[in-house]
Amino acid sequence: VQLQASGGGLVQTGGSLRLSCAASRRTASNNGMGWFRQAPGKEREFVAAINWKGGSTIYSDAVKGRFTISRDRNAVYLQMNSLNPADTAVYRCAVARSSFGSTDSSLYNYWGEGTQVTVSS
Repeated sequence: VQLQASGGGLVQTGGSLRLSCAASRRTASNNGMGWFRQAPGKEREFVAAINWKGGSTIYSDAVKGRFTISRDRNAVYLQMNSLNPADTAVYRCAVARSSFGSTDSSLYNYWGEGTQVTVSS
């Protein structure tokens, strides 16, 4: 499964971006999907995850209430609102090994290359 993320860019504090990630195969439609991010000098951090049907979502405390994850079949999206400089990172989408999303990156077996999000103050 290949994943292609897009939608990153430079935005001012308080702005919004919508990330998209499309999987190359319909296999992903039966799996949970998630978004992680990594800022320079920091470890990879869980952002949000969604189950295969799209009816169950998980968010990190850092983004809860500001970000919304959604999906359709083999694509996942991340609507990011009220962005602030702490959200600056490379965002990567991933396909989970199971039907459920997870905060644990080891439970994902396919990863996209990532898309850069930069929030200026």
